[in-house]
Amino acid sequence: MRDRPSGTKINQLDPNARRILERAELEGIELIRFLYADHAGVIRGKAASRSRLAERLSTGIGHTVAMMAMNMLDQLQEVEHMGPVGEVRILPDPTTYVPLPHAPGAAAMLSDLCLPDGTPWEACPRTFLKEAVAELATEGYSLVAAFEPEFTLGRRLPDPAGGPDRLVPLDDSLCYANTGFDTAHDYTIKLIHALEQQGLRIEHYHPELGPGQQELSIRHAPALRAADNHVLYRETVRGVALRTQMWATLAPKPLADQAGNGTHLHLSLWSDTRNVFAEESEVRDGFIGGLIAHLPALTALTCGSVNSFRRLAPRMWSSAYAVYGPDNREAAVRVCSPLGETGEPNLELKPSDSSANPYLALGAVIHAGLDGIRRKLDPGPAVDVDPDTRPGQYTRLPSSLDEALDALEADEVLMEALGPLRRSAYLAVKRSEAAAFAAKDVAYELFHHMRVF
Repeated sequence: MRDRPSGTKINQLDPNARRILERAELEGIELIRFLYADHAGVIRGKAASRSRLAERLSTGIGHTVAMMAMNMLDQLQEVEHMGPVGEVRILPDPTTYVPLPHAPGAAAMLSDLCLPDGTPWEACPRTFLKEAVAELATEGYSLVAAFEPEFTLGRRLPDPAGGPDRLVPLDDSLCYANTGFDTAHDYTIKLIHALEQQGLRIEHYHPELGPGQQELSIRHAPALRAADNHVLYRETVRGVALRTQMWATLAPKPLADQAGNGTHLHLSLWSDTRNVFAEESEVRDGFIGGLIAHLPALTALTCGSVNSFRRLAPRMWSSAYAVYGPDNREAAVRVCSPLGETGEPNLELKPSDSSANPYLALGAVIHAGLDGIRRKLDPGPAVDVDPDTRPGQYTRLPSSLDEALDALEADEVLMEALGPLRRSAYLAVKRSEAAAFAAKDVAYELFHHMRVF
């Protein structure tokens, strides 16, 4: 018989915790990863053994506060209250427990960063999104969201010239070409099975524009669950690739001369059972107006890396201007037509990618939209042309991470929402990344983003 967990009696636990312990034993789970997303957008965590899981569900795992001042190059930044002194707990959310099909014997839970007494830590990204959801609820609304990721599938090979490793795409098939389906078929089926076993429902899949580029979308969910799902999605895409001797990256621009990987963010606003975006209204216009007004600052959070801004260029279908329009794929905010008679209209935020921390990105989007609703911001006329064909008429989005961070620092609404500790840490981490990559060549930048994301 397998060993029972020590320290805490099973009958003393709440139903979710008991269910997890029973599942872990039945499914042969030995390690349970407590995962979180840091200010660099990196998914990090620690793992509890099954024998101590009952205790760790209530105490979490100890963690230094300094890790939230670490950038994507593992360079620790000087941030007040994030040095060698101080402790938080990585506290898992039992409702998010999933076995990891691509890592037999392992499971995962999405986690909050809490103070030792169990209260929320002011630098916890997941708490930031929870608080944004709660603030939206005070106005009588809830947000449903879905991240729509693209990634590049290939192999990581040494550079013959002795430079950083290169990403060699799996194929050179054309956009949506059936040969692309065939080339990536075995991997894609394994990925779909792995995602579905974690409760992530598949919407659609196709080979995308760039060599080796794939797009596989999952079903929308309430805001917090959508961000949790995106963390699991990112790690599963990469994990399945590793177990099939390949390499997958969701980096925004892993190949400088090829199409970039976006992670468009789809949004719908609900009041009880009514989709507020289903018809034109003051609330819908206000939400869009809030997004447009805060877009320059939002990009610092939704496009969270130096590499992101290689993708955000005019006439690249990635959006480069702070405009909105119906089914306009060059607009930063696309008003999407519903699919079929039962489809629901939604907004698509195009300046968004998987180098962003999904909790910070989605939380900031909520605050921007909520500000627009409260102040009844006018989004202006919808744009039904490529905005780059009208020089000087529309606001250009930031063209670098530094520009985006400048806009964020100047945005009183988003800075207030982030709070003192979180905003100081985020700005320090991201400024350090901008400086580090500015001192290196393009190959160095592409390698590290391909490696991390």
